[in-house]
Amino acid sequence: MSAPAPSPLAIVDAEPLPRQDEVLTDAALAFVAELHRRFTPRRDELLARRGERRAEIARTSTLDFLPETEAIRVDDTWKVAPAPAALDDRRVEITGPTDRKMTINALNSGAKVWLADFEDASAPTWENVVTGQLNLIDAYTRNIDFTDPKSGKSYALKPAEELATVVTRPRGWHLDERHLQLDGTPVPGALVDFGLYFFHNAQRLTDLGKGPYFYLPKTESHLEARLWNDIFVFAQDYVGIPQGTVRATVLIETITAAYEMEEILHELRDHASGLNAGRWDYLFSIVKNFRDGGSKFVLPDRNLVTMTAPFMRAYTELLVRTCHKRSAHAIGGMAAFIPSRRDAEVNKVAFEKVKADKDREANDGFDGSWVAHPDLVPIAMESFDAVLGDKPNQKDRLREDVSVAAGDLIAIDTLDAKPSYDGLRNAVAVGIRYIEAWLRGMGAVAIFNLMEDAATAEISRSQIWQWINADVVFENGEHATADLARKVAAEELATIRAEIGDEAFESGKWQQAHDLLLTVSLDQDYADFLTLPAYEQLR
Repeated sequence: MSAPAPSPLAIVDAEPLPRQDEVLTDAALAFVAELHRRFTPRRDELLARRGERRAEIARTSTLDFLPETEAIRVDDTWKVAPAPAALDDRRVEITGPTDRKMTINALNSGAKVWLADFEDASAPTWENVVTGQLNLIDAYTRNIDFTDPKSGKSYALKPAEELATVVTRPRGWHLDERHLQLDGTPVPGALVDFGLYFFHNAQRLTDLGKGPYFYLPKTESHLEARLWNDIFVFAQDYVGIPQGTVRATVLIETITAAYEMEEILHELRDHASGLNAGRWDYLFSIVKNFRDGGSKFVLPDRNLVTMTAPFMRAYTELLVRTCHKRSAHAIGGMAAFIPSRRDAEVNKVAFEKVKADKDREANDGFDGSWVAHPDLVPIAMESFDAVLGDKPNQKDRLREDVSVAAGDLIAIDTLDAKPSYDGLRNAVAVGIRYIEAWLRGMGAVAIFNLMEDAATAEISRSQIWQWINADVVFENGEHATADLARKVAAEELATIRAEIGDEAFESGKWQQAHDLLLTVSLDQDYADFLTLPAYEQLR
């Protein structure tokens, strides 16, 4: 007797969307279902392992390089696979969600790479998940255009040779997709985003001379990188493209991953193309993991933690050295400034800071860097052009002068800066404004001339939590307390209402955002990710 056919994926509690059948084909859903059956049990084990490791950090207040993988670190013979032509020059990368306008603007931006984001820059509404996939398919088949309903301005793609190479970022391992279920169990969002994109575009991209390229977020260990590598091997066989066609860049945006950079590259070595230094999530991860560690782990205002801070410098220089030792690309951090159309002086000051930041990265040995807005592409390009010239990268700069000890990465107390009352107010203001937009389905939000994403909200609420639990005293003599946070949040809510008017306030999700920020900032039981309780409220 033949075996019963495997259960199909079910679309649950989701309003039908225009053209969704082009994305949610039976064949594509069968592929995602197979990924789920094979790999979700390991995902679940790895999430449990994160909790065990967190408990160990709480017990010891320290981290170290892994003794059991020392042989990988001391073996100088292995390298990652050579970069494909489309990913050899990555000197400027633009980031952003996969809505239709952003898709066109990012591809046209002049950047070498576009990070097409299903993760922190995208609120995972069902519409964003499905139409984002559709927009990428339409871009590759050149069936995409857009007319802004407000301005009437039309957008269309430039010639193919002028377009950025796409590197897609799926959701992190911790997030599920409630609208796609197998036998009542939600499929991990990472497998939905990866699976739909890979199934529809892997062969198409190969035919275009590129390939399915990915950014892997929120990775916490080399074992999580191994899981991704096994997924890539299976997926390439499934659709019949050569092994090694997939390329992955891993974001080193958790403190635990910073201690396993070489091991992460080693696990992915046939599919690896580099590592990236992601600032806000990295700081969030430090707070999350060392929140029991006392005053020496208390971070000051997020804007005072620059990349020149000793512990951040240790992290970025170790990343460059690690990547170049293994022939991988080292990609720098985000320039998040959003140019003002009204204030030239604000732009002048900000552009000078962006240029200084990108000059530093290029001179430190990074092969490229991120920007959040097309106007920043030429500024970052100039910084990297000055160092790279006609070379596609500087992987030949081995940075053997860099030596980082385990303690250097968590030497938070080397900072002179302290938390401030204004820092608390800013964390509350940005947190409420970002969460409100996220609950309306917007994941990339311009706030106070900066492009903010979910990592912003994570560091905001984490700092509020940490300062209260560490009984920080601000420079004005006030103690960080739950009551003070509530007072500041109420004042910020009143400021927003006065700013936008009663009608806009009532039609938004401002009270809901205020309440959620206070919940995740004040609860003694610290939520691993803000987006987990927020997703329950996302409709």
